[in-house]
Amino acid sequence: MDLRLENIGHSYGSIEVMEGINLDIPAGKIVCIVGPSGCGKSTLLRLIGGLEEPTIGRVLQVGEPPSDSLNPLTYIFQDFALLPWRTVENNISLILKDYGLSDVEAEAIISDVLSRTKLTDFRKALPKQLSGGMKQRVAISRALAVNPAVMLMDEPLSALDSQTRELLIDDLINLWKRKPFTAIYVTHNLNEAVRLGHSIVVLSRRPGKIREIIEIVKPLAERGLGDADLDAKQKHLWNLMREEAMAADQELIDV
Repeated sequence: MDLRLENIGHSYGSIEVMEGINLDIPAGKIVCIVGPSGCGKSTLLRLIGGLEEPTIGRVLQVGEPPSDSLNPLTYIFQDFALLPWRTVENNISLILKDYGLSDVEAEAIISDVLSRTKLTDFRKALPKQLSGGMKQRVAISRALAVNPAVMLMDEPLSALDSQTRELLIDDLINLWKRKPFTAIYVTHNLNEAVRLGHSIVVLSRRPGKIREIIEIVKPLAERGLGDADLDAKQKHLWNLMREEAMAADQELIDV
């Protein structure tokens, strides 16, 4: 299932957040969205996910989700959103409750996603016993459990330290290599964007418009720290954003 955004615009009262967003999101690709603070990145993700209706324009689902998809659009947040009194496996099982699955079917799904995210040995652990990186792996496992057509990822690694972030980037790449998934990935971190994005959408400051879409053809598995091509892409991204980021920062300070 592809997604198509047609002339998306959105306002909160008199504040125009974005305008004229046209974008195709192909199945099996990771599309990163970057831009200065306040440009509407997270708002755009909410519009895509149906949490809000755009003031103008529409979000279209093109084609059908996978036949075994339980939830076509699924979020992964930066704060993990785990229930602290439920174990790892029970945090995942909770999302499967309303789909009429047998215990055997649910167990097979839980075992599979725990294996894919390297959490099999921690299925009985409580969130308080896990590191930040492992908590986010649980959140990713929970999203994978419903086999979404599209994962909506809102700054999923921003709450983690730099070392853990690098490990999670590797984990996401390995997950995609094993079974390609579609994701819309909002981030402030340009290194994350060039490491994970098949394409990177650069938004302008408010009202957010698409300034440029940068394609990265290098396979995910071949991207790493110190890659000269990726460093050049990251520098280009920052050059696009620098002045607007400074202006947006001053605008936020003045408010």
